[in-house]
Amino acid sequence: MSKDSLRIIEELKLRQGDTWRVLKIMSEFVQGFDELANVGPAVTFFGSSRSKEEDRYYRLAYETAFNLGKLGYTIITGGGPGIMEAANRGAHDSGTLSVGLNIEIPREQHPNKYQNLSLKFDYFFVRKVMLIKYSLAYVIFPGGFGTFDELFEALTLIQTGKSYRFPIILFGSEFWKPLLNYMESVMVRFGTIDKDDIELMSLVDSPPEVTELLYKRSKEKYHFLEEYYGEETTFMEKLRRILKNHEVITHS
Repeated sequence: MSKDSLRIIEELKLRQGDTWRVLKIMSEFVQGFDELANVGPAVTFFGSSRSKEEDRYYRLAYETAFNLGKLGYTIITGGGPGIMEAANRGAHDSGTLSVGLNIEIPREQHPNKYQNLSLKFDYFFVRKVMLIKYSLAYVIFPGGFGTFDELFEALTLIQTGKSYRFPIILFGSEFWKPLLNYMESVMVRFGTIDKDDIELMSLVDSPPEVTELLYKRSKEKYHFLEEYYGEETTFMEKLRRILKNHEVITHS
């Protein structure tokens, strides 16, 4: 067989591979949109997959997710171990819907057992769309490259107007404060970001602070939707119930 014939065959193989890849990507989007359409109002948790059960932030992630679950929020994570497991576990124990959006990677990722709804993705960018599309807020615990990737992805989308503004809550001053200081002292000084961009993030150190921030956000969201739709949707009904639960707990 000539070199030209071999080249044509290889090109056809590559093109066929790309076609099937596009179909696989489409199928992941369709599955995600279908399965997650009614999970909200939801809060997405991020953080290190390497955190152990005895770690302080594991316990704080569990407590935060448990408290939010008791109010009626759905909890979404990447489905793996560490902080993700802690959040799914807190959600599971609270009785709320515990969602894990799992992904196939060589190490560290294995689905935790505390997921009521578990989806598996091959493509990071598809999973990212699902994580941000169905989330009312991000709660981000100390983590590695993956955690930082999700943080800066969300900041970029909000900064560029590709996503509406939603709470990005950084949990743990000892971990996040140096990064915020760097942004202010270096990035703002060099003119690569504006000082207002730093205000896209909130820094907290306790589960009640997360609850209060989400209460304010949920209240704003409900009033916005009320004005926009004019009548109550299923999502709004769930949100109203969450607000009522928060007020009952606060005043009890």
